[in-house]
Amino acid sequence: MRIARLLAWPATWLCLMAWPTALTLGEGGDANPPLRAGVIGLDTSHVIAFTDLINDPKAEGPLAEVQVTAGYPGGSPDLPASWDRVGEYTAKLREKGVTICDSIEAMLPNVDVVLLESVDGRPHLEQARKVIAAKKPLFIDKPMAASLVDVLAIFRLADQAGVPVFSSSSLRFSSGFQAARRGELKIGDVRRCAAWSPMHLEPHHPDLFWYGVHGVETLYTIMGPGCKTVTRESPERVVGTWGDGRIGVFEARKGYGAEVEGSQGTASAGTYEGYGPLVVEICRFFKTGLSPVPREETIEIFAFMEAADESKRLGGKPVDIAEILKRAEAALADTQ
Repeated sequence: MRIARLLAWPATWLCLMAWPTALTLGEGGDANPPLRAGVIGLDTSHVIAFTDLINDPKAEGPLAEVQVTAGYPGGSPDLPASWDRVGEYTAKLREKGVTICDSIEAMLPNVDVVLLESVDGRPHLEQARKVIAAKKPLFIDKPMAASLVDVLAIFRLADQAGVPVFSSSSLRFSSGFQAARRGELKIGDVRRCAAWSPMHLEPHHPDLFWYGVHGVETLYTIMGPGCKTVTRESPERVVGTWGDGRIGVFEARKGYGAEVEGSQGTASAGTYEGYGPLVVEICRFFKTGLSPVPREETIEIFAFMEAADESKRLGGKPVDIAEILKRAEAALADTQ
């Protein structure tokens, strides 16, 4: 029944209504109106939370320079986490005055930038392909895709079209994790980091992609790229060895956080601070076209997670990240 209702959404979601004049011309005819943002995938609570932050009349700084004006529901009929929620979040977004479109193609001419929010990583490549072809700067929420091959494909398309793209978990921009990355914990040189988050599983995605990505992103925020081998010591614990001898650990457990061991002591790097810091970075990215996350780091995060799955298949043997990347690049070349 739910799937049937999903497939029979009313045609009133067509983009036939007039677009708000204030957002086209700017308030009072402002020559620099906010960027019009479109949202793809209205099946996650992020859609409502992000829109509330961006469209807040009291928003300041980068948030005040973007306005969510349109959305495309999307939805995955074979994923309960999607079709259970898409109707509710679509209705809520409409109540906020956002125009709901019946296709990505109908939405794109009427927006300047795009947030790809579909909770399911599998359709991200094809959804991103349309946005990139339309030359719209693009933020892709976690997981960037459901495979490393698709992550590489998205970045390749973006390079070819000259379109700025970035993806990140909201955990990355929590102040404590950023301070740890900048070396402000006063513990000397980092030798070891253990980061954790829940790791809910979803059968269409590698184990860590669905939710463990939050903890892995935290780990990479602090450690940076350079991991060489990955070992799945248990279903809930993954250990990476960096080229300079540092050790990075992901653990699946309740809550979010990280402990960092340095040459002069150990310290907590803090915890999750909500969506706000990420949304500010998204809006700044839309204005500047500059990604706050190096793409090489994002690619390595997904290689790390795929290597963790490969190690699991091999009974906990270490897996070389370079080999995982080589396989993914070969698979991508075969699709060209």
